[in-house]
Amino acid sequence: MSKILVINASSTPSEKSYTKGVADLFLKDYLELNPNDEIIHLDLNKEKMASITLSQADSGEYWNQEDAHAYIKQLREVDKVVVTCPMNNFNISGLMKNYLDHVLLANETFSYKYSKKGDAIGLLPHLKVQIITTQGAPFGWYPWGNHTENLKGTWEFVGAKVGTPILLAGTKLPPLNQMSPAEAALTLKEEIKKIAGEF
Repeated sequence: MSKILVINASSTPSEKSYTKGVADLFLKDYLELNPNDEIIHLDLNKEKMASITLSQADSGEYWNQEDAHAYIKQLREVDKVVVTCPMNNFNISGLMKNYLDHVLLANETFSYKYSKKGDAIGLLPHLKVQIITTQGAPFGWYPWGNHTENLKGTWEFVGAKVGTPILLAGTKLPPLNQMSPAEAALTLKEEIKKIAGEF
């Protein structure tokens, strides 16, 4: 049995969230294959930590036990992570940025000790990560704002094994913007089923 941490980094209400629609379908397919796995939900909208932004005012206290180390401990205690994140202003969401700022801590999730040529060594190699992203624009419209690749590279940086990301793109345009999140997710039905089977 595996422990799966599902991180929701979308500020969109659940009933309107395309990200949640894709994640729900993925988890349904995954649990059909792995019914005994434990799912732990982390909704960043409900976490005080996710609204604390790194600044000069709090840089000395930012990485504290409650707001950083507890989340790092959680990552160490699970086997898999499902990261769900929409594109906000051509980047990862602010919720996800604040979460990553808290858990990307030297000598906790990565280290330069014993590394070669300045490359960091990831300290979370036990993790398997599935990235689920959405964006309003079709894929490729904003190549400089590829939030999916940003997330993939970040999790690989800490040593995680990242599967093929799932991206639902073009949610602000027809036909997806005329569908419910659940209906839009079904446009990726076969891809989601395949990736769920590999996770």
